[in-house]
Amino acid sequence: MKKEIKENLVTYAIFLIIAIVGLFYGRAIAAQYEFIRVWDFANIVLLLIGVPFLFFQYKARLPDFWQRDVRNKKRILYPLLTGIFFGILDILVFKIIQHPQPYATLPPFLQPFPYSLFLYFSGALEVEVFYRLIPMTIILFIGNRYKGGKYYKHSFWFGALLTSLREPLEQLPDGSLLLILYSFGTGFLMNFIQALWYKRSGFLASLFVRLGHYLLWHILLGMYVQYFELMK
Repeated sequence: MKKEIKENLVTYAIFLIIAIVGLFYGRAIAAQYEFIRVWDFANIVLLLIGVPFLFFQYKARLPDFWQRDVRNKKRILYPLLTGIFFGILDILVFKIIQHPQPYATLPPFLQPFPYSLFLYFSGALEVEVFYRLIPMTIILFIGNRYKGGKYYKHSFWFGALLTSLREPLEQLPDGSLLLILYSFGTGFLMNFIQALWYKRSGFLASLFVRLGHYLLWHILLGMYVQYFELMK
């Protein structure tokens, strides 16, 4: 087995361990919080579906998780900052402009800290496995094999557009047309950028974009609401 594939598997195993720890942690504190969201073992089993695709990154002309010619700035730092930018935008629009009054309780999209670290890491992983890892690997593997890769670039752009549409269409908010357009536009743009980062720097880059967004939108905002707004 190639070293790169072993590294993919070890990294993915660590991610699964974090998800399992979060599952038990959530169950241990569930009685303390009314609206806590807790994974079950079915979520872990679903993540296992992504394992076979770790063997096909190179064959799909995608970088492996720790590809040697990809610098960590492009694999982690720049994608993380990209996600943080979108997180700041969402806080500005949905919290400061749309909901300036303090929350009376943690809303469903926020969870108690430090449990939120585990839940939203696992949630980001789940989204990226099913929105990026599986579909992009399949599409680009086929594109690389079909007629000797003649239409590989076409396959990539098709995959990037397809995977960029799913999340914003699934999560259109209620409200004004302007709010819906903002949500769809930024959701599509972030997902499209994730596809570009995935092709350039690998799956971890795509994951770190989402982690950057979740860090602001779910974790730090949740800490602010939990420790400042709800303590007044």
